[in-house]
Amino acid sequence: MGKVLLEPTELNAMMGSEPVVIIDTRDPEAYAAGHIPGAVNVHEIFTYLATSSSEGLSELKDKFATAFGAAGLSGEETAVIYEQSMNTGFGQSCRGYYLLSFLGYPKISVLHGGYEAWLASGGTPTAEPTQPTAKAFPIDPAGGNIMVDADKVLNVINEGGATLLDVRDVDEWVGESSSPYGKDFCPRKGRLPGAVWIEWYRMMKPAADTVRLKSKPEILAECATVGITQSTPVILYCFKGARASNTYLALKEAGVKDVKMYFGSWNEWSRDPELPIEEGPPQAVIAAE
Repeated sequence: MGKVLLEPTELNAMMGSEPVVIIDTRDPEAYAAGHIPGAVNVHEIFTYLATSSSEGLSELKDKFATAFGAAGLSGEETAVIYEQSMNTGFGQSCRGYYLLSFLGYPKISVLHGGYEAWLASGGTPTAEPTQPTAKAFPIDPAGGNIMVDADKVLNVINEGGATLLDVRDVDEWVGESSSPYGKDFCPRKGRLPGAVWIEWYRMMKPAADTVRLKSKPEILAECATVGITQSTPVILYCFKGARASNTYLALKEAGVKDVKMYFGSWNEWSRDPELPIEEGPPQAVIAAE
């Protein structure tokens, strides 16, 4: 696999030298208003809500193998995924990166800084929709080892063996809201017992033209605040695996060796009353007051 984070100039050079499929994860209205020439709109990357049951994961694989095949991916092309900017799309381009990784796709990159960085670099957008040639998308089962289900998370809660990292917004972490879709979108508010928290925004910082991921030392410094090193096994979660995908990419780029995701995240966990949660202000906050 080549370079994961592509700068706009690198994308332009790649487009002229090798097969590339550019995937726009934004909503259809934004895509219709203007996009990178040749880009294909696959907004389901962001909207699809997954469960981690065997049936749910099978449906997830079928859904996106079909969607990515329809976009023109056969295994020969590099998939380059983008959103508006790294901090405005809730990590949706990185969710595409994670889904393609889960399916075992061999060539995946994310446009660093997103559409805003591409525009700032002098890119000329088009409103002309792309009509891709559908391909047979290959699934490599080995990609599945980056995904954990609710049973695995429950085992970690009870037995340890990994750090559960919550990357949701602060109102979700402290139990004031259940989701970005509204405070009461899910039946329960709170967090996974024993989880630590780094809000996903902390993996990024402003650049001259847009927002980009922080450098490797900066990301590792953020991780160190909750005891995570490059050798710490980490299981990420958020609400539906988008913001956690942004952090997934950041941690992998920083050299954290064992990073997996509970993709069902709070949307799934909170709906099963048999699964334990922590409610109210985190204990560390209470202790500090």
